Amino acid sequence: MKQLFTGILLLLIAPSIARAQRVPAVREYYQLTVYHYSTTRQEEELDRYLQNALVPALHKLRLMRVGVFKALDNDTALQKKIYVLIPFRGLEQWSQLDQRLLQDNGYRHAAGDYMNAPNKAGAYDRMETILMRSFSGAPTLEVPQLKGDKNDRVYELRSYESTTEKQFRSKVKMFNAGNEIGIFKRLGFNAVFYGEVLAGCRMPNLMYMTTHENRAAREQNWKNFGNDRDWKNLNLLEEYKDNVSHIDVTFLKATPYSDL
Repeated sequence: MKQLFTGILLLLIAPSIARAQRVPAVREYYQLTVYHYSTTRQEEELDRYLQNALVPALHKLRLMRVGVFKALDNDTALQKKIYVLIPFRGLEQWSQLDQRLLQDNGYRHAAGDYMNAPNKAGAYDRMETILMRSFSGAPTLEVPQLKGDKNDRVYELRSYESTTEKQFRSKVKMFNAGNEIGIFKRLGFNAVFYGEVLAGCRMPNLMYMTTHENRAAREQNWKNFGNDRDWKNLNLLEEYKDNVSHIDVTFLKATPYSDL
């Protein structure tokens, strides 16, 4: 009798399980804000604002996987940058962010110096914002699963530009249907996100970020990728020929208060 009951129960719930397995994960949206600055004072003010005001306020809004990064060459660059990556569950959540932050008394108090900085000596020289939608093949932002010292990690941010929307769609398809995402995963690239740029200054383009234990591991990972049979076969397919016109590569390090 017990076996019969179990069999009937499985027959009843099997369709529900199958439907749940077929439901794809909801694709997220990403905001990547790049603060350009030039002085040590600005860097210190930005760090205080991000660590003590913005990141805690985002956490209160249940935006937990916030990445804050600095370029590895920040110390010697004339134009220095801080990158802030925020994932959203939908566009409505993204569009409401500024209003919800200003309704937070704790945020406004902690961000006072940042918001009231003098016009000609602000916390940054300029700010740019890039809005992205995640790839269907990688719908959610992932926290890197690495064991080594976080200070040694290399976060690699890449932007792939195309000269037409058709070529852009081809490259996105190469990651999704062509399983370039799967190749990166198999080879241990620890991808944080893959995103189609919806608004930015280099469109049409896509962006993605991978994470490596250190610089030597990064070099070995890309060597393995270049020698990978699946990648070589994928790269030879005619439908994916000449779909990228320009690549920008930026090496980043996480700040101590970054979630990633």
